[in-house]
Amino acid sequence: MGSELLTLDGLVHVFSYLEAPDLLRAARVNQAWNEAASTTSLWRRMCLDRWTFCNISNLTPGMQTWKQYYLHRSKLEHEMASGRPSADYICRSMRGHKGKIVGMAYLSDNEHVFGAGKLRSMVCTASTDGTIRAWQVQEGTQIWSSPSQEVPFVKVITVPQYKLAISADAHGTIKVWHGETGEELAAFSTSSSSSSLVTYSVNNKPFLTVATAGGAVYTLEVPNLNQVSCITAFQNSSIDLLLCSPDKQWLVAGSTENANTSLKVLYTDCLINPADEPPVSSSLPVNNCAVVCWLPKAPARIAVMHQDRMSVQRNITVFDLAVKKSKYKMEVIAQQVASFTLPGSTWTTAILMEGHGTETVLLGCGSNLTLYSIFGTQLEAFQHHNNTITSIWVDSFRVVTSSLDLSLRVYTWKKVNKISSLTSRYYLLGGTHRWSRGFTDVACDNISIVGVVAESDETSILRAYSFNL
Repeated sequence: MGSELLTLDGLVHVFSYLEAPDLLRAARVNQAWNEAASTTSLWRRMCLDRWTFCNISNLTPGMQTWKQYYLHRSKLEHEMASGRPSADYICRSMRGHKGKIVGMAYLSDNEHVFGAGKLRSMVCTASTDGTIRAWQVQEGTQIWSSPSQEVPFVKVITVPQYKLAISADAHGTIKVWHGETGEELAAFSTSSSSSSLVTYSVNNKPFLTVATAGGAVYTLEVPNLNQVSCITAFQNSSIDLLLCSPDKQWLVAGSTENANTSLKVLYTDCLINPADEPPVSSSLPVNNCAVVCWLPKAPARIAVMHQDRMSVQRNITVFDLAVKKSKYKMEVIAQQVASFTLPGSTWTTAILMEGHGTETVLLGCGSNLTLYSIFGTQLEAFQHHNNTITSIWVDSFRVVTSSLDLSLRVYTWKKVNKISSLTSRYYLLGGTHRWSRGFTDVACDNISIVGVVAESDETSILRAYSFNL
């Protein structure tokens, strides 16, 4: 059947099987094909399939389209995949802390914004020197510093959409800071050292959940830190694992110190809307957990690395979480999706784990980076670092690893036959071992990469790589 006999809907259906380069070629055939190949639904589907979330709040109706968004963002990512010093990026060092940097997070939104003009990145850091600081990445300058306190900070997280930073110190005091001015907005004491913080929004209202060394879980309003609820998740067991699911319905809490403690699943609605009865919760059927991560494109799919009682090898088990509601009660359903044993891996080896998509996990073990499917198939393995990998950053575009060899390694995602794979791109170097001990952390947004460098004098600095976009 000739293409001239196909209706517009017919052409759109055929074109739904094409990728972006093929659509662009089809648009040049004739006017009918051009109209079909520019259909909003085709480009919207490709945008959401590639990036999960797209910030279209700045789109101008009639002026900017999903097609333009896709082409614009793809162009930026192509330029960031090159990594030529000076030509593609500028590197700056940011100094100011007199202690170790123990937390770093972007204050600026790391999602791509279309049509917003010249963008600027901001990061926030917490240090053992008792200060919280904010930095302008492109200029390499400090924006503000909090007054120094005697108690060292142990963590900082951010809520970019509200321009807020939230810190925890060694005595369990939580503070909220205005991200642009450094003003302290609120404080709350948990009376116990706080090792884990997560934020999430429900119906556009932000909340903070704090897990303590005493096994308590506090839920607080943001930014005023009014207490909403407090439960005892574990008796006399420190909680050092706390994660919120992509759909914001679940918190998972656990301890890597107590081998007999299983992971506890908490329904967030019960924490932010407490009732007289205990919150809806359940325990996952695994013990001795080391690392936990979400699979970000699934609503609530969690991968757990754990050790069986009768084995020294590590296993990864994946669960989908859901709530089952009846007339009289709600219960947590944790359905096992997959499980496999890591070959050649023993419990004495430290491993980092991050999720990608719905069926892929990345593992950093020593100097090796390995990509697995959740069903146990090793997809790829890389050994580009000469020393231990200390952190892994994963988003829909790239993976960045930091290492004690004083380098960052940048990879980008691609799909081959609908299976995720990585392409190795370039190194970002952090200086010389004469003065530094290596990178300890890394984070990214759409226009920059920032790493924490541990100096030889027990302090830390930031190395920022701003791309010329």
